[in-house]
Amino acid sequence: MAQAFGISDADYPLRSALIVDDHPLFCDALSMTLTGQVGIDQVDAVGSLGAALDRLAGGDMPDVIVLDLNLPDVNGLDGVVRMRQAAPATPIIVVSSMDELRVVRSALRAGVSAFVPKHAERGAFREAFDTIARGEVHSSRRILEQTAATPAEEAVARLALLTRQQGKILQLVSAGLMNKQIAHELSIAETTVKAHITAIMRKLGVQTRTQAVLFAQELSFTLTPPPG
Repeated sequence: MAQAFGISDADYPLRSALIVDDHPLFCDALSMTLTGQVGIDQVDAVGSLGAALDRLAGGDMPDVIVLDLNLPDVNGLDGVVRMRQAAPATPIIVVSSMDELRVVRSALRAGVSAFVPKHAERGAFREAFDTIARGEVHSSRRILEQTAATPAEEAVARLALLTRQQGKILQLVSAGLMNKQIAHELSIAETTVKAHITAIMRKLGVQTRTQAVLFAQELSFTLTPPPG
């Protein structure tokens, strides 16, 4: 089927996909689309972000990840950022019913390769995977060219720069843990925690732990309707 897009089956670079979505019927339908029409050989699905991260940590890295925003163990855009941290070199396609413009823009700022609404036609899914297979920029990313990044979008983009370990440490800092407690929780030296926190603040462009925590809160605030 990849030949329909001008790419031979032998050369099609997307051979495996991981769907992260807690709706079994949607996963089944999308799996059939990916195997039957897009040309992906192996499609696996998990129902939570935690299950996906465990799989990636085990070395099972797919060629492309399909991620829903509304997962049982995700708060706001936290799932996008954590997935980006866990798989920095893997294309991520967000497929979600939460398609408000500010949500789409924030997800794209976090580094996803494409955003496709769940209600889109099958052709839109095929086009997204084909574009990524060709190494081209998907049309959804052109939204970012229309206006400059908002403060919330900039915050999400900066958070996506953190490594997975730095993301874990920022979560623990946000939970109120001190360096010694974080070191014990992650089984690392306290000096290592301090070094990571310094790197976190540098990437986020902040001077204090409190400012870093406020940055982290943008992940949930982004999906909360603005006041008024």
